[in-house]
Amino acid sequence: MSGVEYRIGMPQYPVLNAFMADRSRVALIMGPLGSGKTYAAIQRLLVTMYEQEPNDEGVRLSRFYAIRNTYPDLTSTTIRDFREVFTDQLGNMKMGSLEPPTFHVSFRMEDGTRVKSEVIFLALDREDAVKKLRGSQATGFWLNETKELVKPILDMADLRHGRYPSLAAGGVKPTWHGIIGDTNAPDEDHWYYKLAEEDRPEGWRFFRQPGGLERTGTKDHNGREIWDVNHDAENLANLPDGYYERGQAGKTDAWIAINLANEYGFVSDGKPVHPEFIDSVHVAQEEIPYDPQLPLILGIDFGRTPAAAIVQYVPQWGRFLVIDELVTSDMSQAVFGPELKRYIATNYPGAKVRGWSDPAGEGRGQATEDTPRQVLEAAGVPCDPAPSNAVILRRAAVANPCGRICGDGRPALLVSPKAKMIRKGLAGGFQFRRLKVAGDERYTDEPDKNVYSHPVEALEYALLGEGEGQAALLPADYDDDAPVQEYAIM
Repeated sequence: MSGVEYRIGMPQYPVLNAFMADRSRVALIMGPLGSGKTYAAIQRLLVTMYEQEPNDEGVRLSRFYAIRNTYPDLTSTTIRDFREVFTDQLGNMKMGSLEPPTFHVSFRMEDGTRVKSEVIFLALDREDAVKKLRGSQATGFWLNETKELVKPILDMADLRHGRYPSLAAGGVKPTWHGIIGDTNAPDEDHWYYKLAEEDRPEGWRFFRQPGGLERTGTKDHNGREIWDVNHDAENLANLPDGYYERGQAGKTDAWIAINLANEYGFVSDGKPVHPEFIDSVHVAQEEIPYDPQLPLILGIDFGRTPAAAIVQYVPQWGRFLVIDELVTSDMSQAVFGPELKRYIATNYPGAKVRGWSDPAGEGRGQATEDTPRQVLEAAGVPCDPAPSNAVILRRAAVANPCGRICGDGRPALLVSPKAKMIRKGLAGGFQFRRLKVAGDERYTDEPDKNVYSHPVEALEYALLGEGEGQAALLPADYDDDAPVQEYAIM
């Protein structure tokens, strides 16, 4: 480049360097905060521009789309980071018109050819935003903070690259075309995880940087993880001293694991309904096996998104084990009942079962004389209404065993990794939503009804029915030893 020299790549950082050198059709890099992954992705754009074969007029043509999930993030973060590499010496940025922000690249190479490119910045925050990509003619796409984008954006982008330049515009095709992206670690249920760890599509490369922190395997007196700085972390030389040590202060283990240790996981932005739940304490390292000597305890939440928590109680230790769940979407009770029976019979054949359901399920629907609980029992699933629907008791039914330690030193509530939605709901997916107001943090008075609320409330009913949280039950004549329905589902 005439008059300007840029050094590309970071040789002391192997994952960043491998990402920079890769020319797969799709290359995505996952790393912790401060790892230099975004800067590397922007450098990849620059490299691709001058690697493009010149056309008959000696011009290296290319066009890229830089995509972020929201416009505020696009302007305050993505474009700001981009301008640290693409200075005014390489082109000019146009903003403020009806057209999306666009950086027009133009500089001359030492061989006399000229690079001419444009980078168009788009905010695509919903599935219907995919229509903005229809008709685009691109060399490639840069997906900044890839995990924040919905999968249809990636799908459409993968069909729109390689269309510019064309043989009709100077007699050359793209030397490289495809998608690059950078991201922090997503959830294990996220589409990124499924592609990176399970599907591994042909022609796609997934790069994972070392975490800035790593687990020590020990916990402090509050049961929280103790973390060490990972000296294999990348980009440390460009970070302030103590970046990762100080960065963990005041953060939850889940936040640290995702943002600083580069582990897949789940973080909520709201206020957890069950703050006493600590993922590193209350979740087993491996799936908890079913014990056929113990009955299954079902907790059931009704509605159009019915859910069941599947629990066992270990009397030796006084511990509840959440071993499984059945979570549905847009399903009637008439369909859910047989589905739940089939699930139990298939996965836990011959198990003795008793169940506790939302007391609101005693109300009859407009189209039937049967209550939701009666519909469930008619399908062959034993169920009694939980002794109360009082919010304070339901919350206490989970909080009490979370805070109780059994004789073996482990908590009285232990969740299997198999119960993914309950785990995430307890970790904060079931939450009081943060209000966007100035000043002190404020939250909604009622928890959000979302995909996590139903399985967690199902667990609340199960534990409440089994006696947890009942110390403050109002009826003086409540019989804690009353028999409940329990029989084997075949």
